[in-house]
Amino acid sequence: MNKLFLIAIIAFTTLAFTKTDTNTTAPTINWMSFEEAVAAQKENPKKIMMDAYTNWCGPCKLLDKNTFHNADVVKYVNENYYAVKFNAEGNESITFKGKTYTNPSYNAAKANARNSSHQLSGFFRIRAYPTILFLDEEANYLAPVKGYRTPKQLELYLKLFGDNDYKTVKTAEEWEAYQKSFTYTFK
Repeated sequence: MNKLFLIAIIAFTTLAFTKTDTNTTAPTINWMSFEEAVAAQKENPKKIMMDAYTNWCGPCKLLDKNTFHNADVVKYVNENYYAVKFNAEGNESITFKGKTYTNPSYNAAKANARNSSHQLSGFFRIRAYPTILFLDEEANYLAPVKGYRTPKQLELYLKLFGDNDYKTVKTAEEWEAYQKSFTYTFK
């Protein structure tokens, strides 16, 4: 009798914590390839936010799960940026500004482990994962943001570049003042 009772409690607890509403869809960022984003800029100029990740990177997975699925982040990114997911150790061939970038040392057997860096990673000087790159409306490099960021932490950078505030923040003192006066709205 005790075993049956215990099984019933475990089953009830499991059901209580399992999402059963299949009609609910989580908001998602409209991810596209780098080449698609650059092409889209020609029709409708927007900045690019590029998530440079790797398959083996734990903080990259947390960024995707916790930050890039946050409703406030999704809404702001979709309205103000072309969003790109870029596997910085992948084997995709990417043509950018007249040059084709590849990963000539890519090893398919290491697809989910540390692999060689993609040539575009070198072009953008990506040295850590994750790194979020910001590019202007003509795909010119603005800045990297290295490491995992919560939605609130990322909000600061999304709005710095999205609202063009970066154009007036030139010194360390101005950056410090910008951070102190910034009003966070993301949850």
